[in-house]
Amino acid sequence: MSAVLTAGGGLTAGDRSIITAINTGASSLSFVGSAFIVLCYCLFKELRKFSFKLVFYLALSDMLCSFFLIVGDPSKGFICYAQGYTTHFFCVASFLWTTTIAFTLHRTVVKHKTDVEDLEAMFHLYVWGTSLVVTVIRSFGNNHSHLGPWCWTQTGLKGKAVHFLTFYAPLWGAILYNGFTYFQVIRMLRNARRMAVGMSDRVDQFDNRAELKVLNRWGYYPLILIGSWAFGTINRIHDFIEPGHKIFWLSVLDVGTAALMGLFNSIAYGFNSSVRRAIHERLELFLPERLYRWLPSNLRPKNHLILHQQQQQRSEMVSLKTEDQQ
Repeated sequence: MSAVLTAGGGLTAGDRSIITAINTGASSLSFVGSAFIVLCYCLFKELRKFSFKLVFYLALSDMLCSFFLIVGDPSKGFICYAQGYTTHFFCVASFLWTTTIAFTLHRTVVKHKTDVEDLEAMFHLYVWGTSLVVTVIRSFGNNHSHLGPWCWTQTGLKGKAVHFLTFYAPLWGAILYNGFTYFQVIRMLRNARRMAVGMSDRVDQFDNRAELKVLNRWGYYPLILIGSWAFGTINRIHDFIEPGHKIFWLSVLDVGTAALMGLFNSIAYGFNSSVRRAIHERLELFLPERLYRWLPSNLRPKNHLILHQQQQQRSEMVSLKTEDQQ
């Protein structure tokens, strides 16, 4: 189970209420962000390329993980088990999809392979199969109990060990793999950029700066998983050492950052230039001209921005002519 579902033992009823509210709020933000990426993929045909298809599967996993974190279930029995296992399944699937994105980028950029689209079936088998296996293994010697709005795993040493092996072990394996992969990709592209600097004119140098900005953004991708689950990992380790003592502020950070993973992923992986371009084009077609000025400049259609700049230039020229006549 995710970190959210193991933070409550030993806390007061008031503490658990605060943690519940934080979980609901953060998970709702993640659900909205992930649902937005899923909706964009379904509405905009130009986004249905293989690279963004992987982002779609990531967002779908995040959306379902966030949904079950929000819903919870105060009952016991089968529904309680279903809620616990589905949350675990989709949260594991989420960080596994990030490894397929890293693998695709590495295979394309570093190894210069063009067969990544042929590997889609293998990606599905890897992500959904691994998620299913660790979710089934998690059931061994692991009972669910009801506490507040969630189904909680047992607090025994065996249950904690199973939880750590079936969630945090593959999680940090994915973090290490993503970090190593993106390091190789960024290093290769930076070396290629350095080789081309001497032959670049000013325009090319501008393009290189834009490319460097993209490279730096790729470097943040592994940090998303670290930022989302670092406090959860620390909380699990502390729980092993002192099982009868819960730290409230650590549980709050554990729950809040873990539940925001879907939002972080949707912003970093999903809300890219292709998505913004597709939104700009739809705004240009359907949004009335008079409403453009109320939008932030980065969300205005490019044609409207160009038109606005031309109108502003004409206005300045008219004012200059008026001053000359005076």
